[in-house]
Amino acid sequence: MADDTLTRAELTEAVYEEVGLSRNESAELVEAVLGEMSNALIRGESVKISSFGSFTIRNKSERIGRNPKTGEEVPITPRRVIIFKPSHVLKSRINSPQDK
Repeated sequence: MADDTLTRAELTEAVYEEVGLSRNESAELVEAVLGEMSNALIRGESVKISSFGSFTIRNKSERIGRNPKTGEEVPITPRRVIIFKPSHVLKSRINSPQDK
């Protein structure tokens, strides 16, 4: 499996090439979209992107874990985690036999 990662800079470049905005405008657009998605998740709202998937926040309660080296029980504090659920469209595109 390749160790490639899509970065903000690459997203900005893709918007620049596809939409035709200037590089600065493309960067501002990418930052605005990511910022709005982040703010919605912080507020506890779900973010749904058609044909891509949805991001939701889940509250995890406190639990007891174990230190793998010592076996000592350690409390794990409650926290919020982001869950991504891909759409059926994205799943089928990922699993299609096309060239990757």
